[in-house]
Amino acid sequence: MADYRTVHQNTQTAGVSAQIDAGLRAHMNKVYGTMSVGLLITALAAWALSNLAVSATPTEYMMGEGKYLTSLGVAIYASPLKWVVMFAPLAMVFAFGAAVNRLSASGAQTFFYAYAAIMGVSLSSIFLVFTGMSITQTFLVTAISFAGLSLYGYTTKKDLSAMGAFLMMGLIGLIVASVVNIFLGSSALHFAISVIGVLIFAGLTAWDTQKIKTDYIAHAHAMDSEWLAKSAIMGALNLYLDFINLFMFLLSFLGNRE
Repeated sequence: MADYRTVHQNTQTAGVSAQIDAGLRAHMNKVYGTMSVGLLITALAAWALSNLAVSATPTEYMMGEGKYLTSLGVAIYASPLKWVVMFAPLAMVFAFGAAVNRLSASGAQTFFYAYAAIMGVSLSSIFLVFTGMSITQTFLVTAISFAGLSLYGYTTKKDLSAMGAFLMMGLIGLIVASVVNIFLGSSALHFAISVIGVLIFAGLTAWDTQKIKTDYIAHAHAMDSEWLAKSAIMGALNLYLDFINLFMFLLSFLGNRE
């Protein structure tokens, strides 16, 4: 009888483990799927706005040979509105973090997609600064690097939680330095920020992936579908930010300017 109970318990444990593994795969697929849609929205918004902001019709704002800013381009890139466009994503991500507990899962997802569109508006100027080929090449490099780092974070047996506090402190310092350099315009500081930024967001990609995995396993027994849905969206947001920032810092090195 004792042997039967042992076998029965082992079978139940194996069944629960298999159920958690299947749920984790579905959860991660939702995280990566939501993140991918957000990246697509950002790319389309940035590309569309950059095309609307520039025309071949001569205006007083010349961007290059045969390229001129339209009235929309002047408003976004050459007026005080540019500061709103620049800092709107930062304000929205803090607002999202504060409001996510009060939002439904569908509301959080809508907020995330709206945020991705605003991020596209903020990043649209890269199409005016860098060549389309270098943007595409940097995106591919970022995608390959991100996939490898995220895979490492998901599969490694090493606990990466200890590096989280260090990375977050570095991120705060990076944000402060970036804001200061907007006004200083130091090329040396810009280079240092770019190098440190690549390292920080490479680490955050692996750390965030592992955290998404461990958070799911810790809460899977409760099977709270609403919490799991919002957790997937927050995970998608974190990885989306890792990807976008890794891309932008790599673009500083790999991008060819117009």
